[in-house]
Amino acid sequence: MRTGYWTGWVTAMVMALGGVANAQPGQAEQAAPQPAAAAAVAAPAPAAAVSARPADVATVDGIVAALYDVISGPAGRPRDWDRMRSLFAPEGRLMAVGARPEGVYALRTMTVDDYIGRNAKAFATMGFFEREAARSTEAFGQIVHVFSTYESRHAPGDAEPFQRGINSIQLVNDGKRWWIVNVLWRAEDASLRLPERYLPRR
Repeated sequence: MRTGYWTGWVTAMVMALGGVANAQPGQAEQAAPQPAAAAAVAAPAPAAAVSARPADVATVDGIVAALYDVISGPAGRPRDWDRMRSLFAPEGRLMAVGARPEGVYALRTMTVDDYIGRNAKAFATMGFFEREAARSTEAFGQIVHVFSTYESRHAPGDAEPFQRGINSIQLVNDGKRWWIVNVLWRAEDASLRLPERYLPRR
């Protein structure tokens, strides 16, 4: 979710997730919990007690689209960080897998505020737009796993993304709304290309 060494939701830490999210409608709406079963899930409070936009958290499509949208924008345009905070459960984390020079892979874990602190400066000088290019979804009751292929660009009109990868997004519904629990991403590179099944259908 942010660009640079650890990019990958995004180029990732600047992942930031970038481009306008192009959520594919209709794939997960049926995953909303039944009212009777939802009572078993405790309702989390937003990380900063920020009220969410109802449309952002009413459906899986809505919250995934909001995630991509909130990190995207031209250089120097402030992001609506309270909107981003409102999407995540209090325990929510963002995590990036990145290659180290010695040939091993490391996991960087961030709170939402860690992510904001790491990327605010980069967003001030660099355009970053991330969009969803393809998606596969698994659901069971109140939990949903979205495997979201992302494309990162410096401007919405760029012909080709400078980065692609997978955002693995875990979601939970408390009977009232959806919450992001975790976002884990890994960028494509020369040693690991996106397989056909995770590319947009043509």
